[in-house]
Amino acid sequence: MGEVLELVEARLFTALGEPDARAAVTFLGTDRIEVLRFIDPAGDPAGDPIGGAAGGVVRYATLGMSAHPMSDPTAPLADPVKGPRAELVLSVRAGLADTDKVLRPLAVLAASPQVEGLVVAPGASLDVGGPLWPSAPFTSVLVAEPGGLVADLETPAPMDPVRFLPLLPMTPNEAAWKRVHGAQALQERWLARGTDLRDPLRASVALD
Repeated sequence: MGEVLELVEARLFTALGEPDARAAVTFLGTDRIEVLRFIDPAGDPAGDPIGGAAGGVVRYATLGMSAHPMSDPTAPLADPVKGPRAELVLSVRAGLADTDKVLRPLAVLAASPQVEGLVVAPGASLDVGGPLWPSAPFTSVLVAEPGGLVADLETPAPMDPVRFLPLLPMTPNEAAWKRVHGAQALQERWLARGTDLRDPLRASVALD
């Protein structure tokens, strides 16, 4: 477990630079989950699947979710080695909201495979049960495709690679619309309307 997390941490540092802050959260019956904060003063969207306007960006990345493989909750016996591994990455424009309060909700999401037996994969919706941060218009996130911002991390066989999954905040209306029409349709709607998905204050995209 420790070796995997060391490799994950090194990959995050290579892709995002040195973190300027980190916090650790431990939930009953789970391993410690850390959330690292990275500041990108340029906010260059190149390679970033969520795009948006230029400007400083703060990125939050979990560290600890990939220590164990995610397993199908219907499987009679969980494989301790094989299975998908992932960490979560959230990017928001800096200085517009108190987004540092997202640390605990992110840790909760990262612990959900251990606590609830979830397999977190692209296209999934994850609900945090309340605002992502104080006064945030978002209560859930859409899990996007990995590989753009932080490349997959190959691990020693027979372990699966670690994937770094971007999280796209959703308003309750967007989450409800996604449940009916699907993740791809929502992302196409965001793209067609030029939605800045890193804006922590943005309104819901038009869904009519």
